[in-house]
Amino acid sequence: MYWKSKTLLAKPEATYGVDAVPTGGANAILATNVSLSPMEGQDESRNLETPYFGASEEIPVGLYSTLTFDVELAASGTAGTAPAWGPLIRMCGAAETIVALTSVEYDPITDDPESGSIYFAIDTVRHVLLGGRGTFVIKVNAQGIPVLNFTMTGLFALPTTEAKVTPDFSAFQNPKVATNTNTPTFTIGGTDFILRSFEFNLANEIQQRLLIGYEGIHIVDRDERLKATIEATALATYNPFAIAQNQTKQAIQLIHGTVAGNIVQFDFDQAQQKRPSGYSQEQNVLEWPLEFIPLPASGDDQWKITLT
Repeated sequence: MYWKSKTLLAKPEATYGVDAVPTGGANAILATNVSLSPMEGQDESRNLETPYFGASEEIPVGLYSTLTFDVELAASGTAGTAPAWGPLIRMCGAAETIVALTSVEYDPITDDPESGSIYFAIDTVRHVLLGGRGTFVIKVNAQGIPVLNFTMTGLFALPTTEAKVTPDFSAFQNPKVATNTNTPTFTIGGTDFILRSFEFNLANEIQQRLLIGYEGIHIVDRDERLKATIEATALATYNPFAIAQNQTKQAIQLIHGTVAGNIVQFDFDQAQQKRPSGYSQEQNVLEWPLEFIPLPASGDDQWKITLT
């Protein structure tokens, strides 16, 4: 078997934990940096009392599987058409709103997040994660390919031997490197800044509820964080120390892409800037590594991703 021979399929479930049967033709995910933890859980010792020294048997309990991977951040190529990675972000507690020929929008939700069936195969060995939910980190770094880093958790099932599938990756578009040309907008409080790196961590708290009569993977909370390393400016332009002290909320916007159908926009309408941790420098130029907390106004509105 060859490690390079891998396929990843994901499809939202109509009923929680019921196999949605993803296929290579309709549900293939073009991923990189894939890592599987196939049999997470604990080992319950029997702690047998015997008249002699020796170890006791252990029973694996609380079993589940986790899968981490990156997906290149690129829109579908057509305005109003959901991207191929859309099902994954929906499994992370986001609602998808499609306006035909115009836009696709993702917003956080609290109640009844979707789940999905995930198939991950190495050669002919297939792992199935049902009831899958997860979290993600979005990274946009200068001169790099923007990515979504997913960590998905699903119910454990014994792997099986299955015939290889033929994945169709045609829905995935070639990504654009984050550059001055391809990423035209980054603002804090409406002011443009020179950006080195941007990271948005959804930070969903994932819990396994493995009970008698029910087993499931739940999103029980989230604690979003946003990091941006920007070129330092005069304090008259932006004073991160006074802003942190006064807890002045900031609207943050990042737009990547310039052509209709390939534009990804991030909006955080009121983000609290945390205390600056210090200075940094690159190429002998002073930079500020800043961290923000995206805050809700009326609820489930602390961030928005819009594809146009």
